[in-house]
Amino acid sequence: MAKPPSNRNKATSAAKSDSNPPANSANEDISQQENPALATINVTAVEVPELTEQEISDRLHLERKVERAFFEAGKALMELRDRRLYRSTHKTFEEYCRDRFSYTHRHVNYLIAGCLIVDNIKMGTNSSQNESQDEMGTNSSQILPTSEVQVRPLAKLEPQQQPEAWQQAVEKAEGKVPSGRIVKDVVQQIMERTKVPNTYQIGEVCQILAKDNPELRGKGGCWGIVNHVGEFSCTVKTWNGEYTVGLQHLKSYNYLPAECEQMRVICDRVNRVYSSGLEESVQRFLESLGKLNRAYLTDLEAKVLSFLESEVKVS
Repeated sequence: MAKPPSNRNKATSAAKSDSNPPANSANEDISQQENPALATINVTAVEVPELTEQEISDRLHLERKVERAFFEAGKALMELRDRRLYRSTHKTFEEYCRDRFSYTHRHVNYLIAGCLIVDNIKMGTNSSQNESQDEMGTNSSQILPTSEVQVRPLAKLEPQQQPEAWQQAVEKAEGKVPSGRIVKDVVQQIMERTKVPNTYQIGEVCQILAKDNPELRGKGGCWGIVNHVGEFSCTVKTWNGEYTVGLQHLKSYNYLPAECEQMRVICDRVNRVYSSGLEESVQRFLESLGKLNRAYLTDLEAKVLSFLESEVKVS
């Protein structure tokens, strides 16, 4: 008589059947885990609330502060310099700016010159518009520079030309704040339209006019000998080196040829002594010779210069 199938075997078979899912199902699960493209990502939508009128006002006010940062810095530096508010801790303004702000001498000059140019732009625009001004002193529709780099090219123009040049740059930028490159292109076009032929000659003695040009700071009033004539500038040799100066920053002394030659000799002598690296007091004397407004040395000046030449063994 045949025995009935064992229940134990049935249970074991069922367990084996349940613990081993079909091969296709297992492959699908693994495939979904390994393929990110098949993964489901739940994204929660977040509603961004609109700005209130007060927030809009705050944003505009803060943006204006950022835009005016270099302008305010230039104004503050100019007042610190003019009132000599650094004198309790530093001998010179240059040392003060370097220690307090880590600003180089050139960067400080650029900031100060930039704020003066912005003032010119504001005055030029305001005089041609009849719009109400905000608390910053600017028209609501006025586009102002946001960086010193944008106004640096304008230093080559006369103050009365700067507002017009800036407005042209804004128009080229389609009503936005123009880049420094756009401003430079506009300035170049204006200079080409209004250029005056360079009439300076090699060997001519000229005075350097440093007004509105931070790169010439400290050189105002110095005389130099023209040794290269360009289209828009001249290279001049002064008591302490050579500088390329725009025509608008030069003024001829109209010396006679013999006087020009005499000044050339003086310039070479002073430059050689200066290059020897003597102490600061001597350099101050040489600097005073570099700002003479006459084509000769006095007897005492000549004696002192000759003594200095003998000290440094200048042949």
